[in-house]
Amino acid sequence: MYIQEDGTVLSNIKISETYYDMTVYSPKIAGCAKPGQFVNIKCGDDLLLRRPISICDCDGENFRLVYENRGAGTSMLTRLITGDNLDILGPLGNGVFPTGVSRVLLVGGGCGAAPLLFAAKKNNECSAVLGFRTCKNAVLTDDFYSVCENLLIATDDGTMGASGTVERPVNLLLEKHKFSYIFACGPRPMLKAVSIIAKRHSIPCYISTEERMACGVGACLCCAIKTKSDKETYSHVCKDGPVFEAGQIVLED
Repeated sequence: MYIQEDGTVLSNIKISETYYDMTVYSPKIAGCAKPGQFVNIKCGDDLLLRRPISICDCDGENFRLVYENRGAGTSMLTRLITGDNLDILGPLGNGVFPTGVSRVLLVGGGCGAAPLLFAAKKNNECSAVLGFRTCKNAVLTDDFYSVCENLLIATDDGTMGASGTVERPVNLLLEKHKFSYIFACGPRPMLKAVSIIAKRHSIPCYISTEERMACGVGACLCCAIKTKSDKETYSHVCKDGPVFEAGQIVLED
């Protein structure tokens, strides 16, 4: 079940070179949202398709979105000010992974850091590894510092934290600590690498996939992703995901 609701923008702040942080008053959607879910937002009358954005945090009446200015839809969102209304569908997708658990390792890349914050607040004694292209794109670090026992950061250019991908800091934490499971969200190469590491350490791993969407409710079949059980088949990220067990997904390069 999902809800269509007119939300009200409470704040919309530029927090890095390309990222924005928006808080929306939307009590019906916020009241039933779970970590891993997303909303689909109408971005003006000129754009046919809504834009899917992960729920970064939620307090029961308001939800928070941290999004990147990537194109026409998100560019329209950057121009919204306090008091503006938004036509929203949500909460969408299945945030199917354990909550209320201790010792969870969260791994995010770029925009994939955003949905992990909501998950961190629903678990205990979390650690996080966040990867960004450069320090200018690093977001939510203070938020994760406030809720996580350990936070390691990696940047492609070495301008913040470790130089390179998240793989090395993930392995470092796994060598020092025991975790109940890993929850990762980010680009596909990162998800594949984290899934391999998790399998090597025999740790359950859940991944939130990033795919282009159209309807957001499973009707258009645009966001099909290859999955496997007894044999390979296709699932739809908007309806069956975006969170899957790592072993369910065929993570091709």
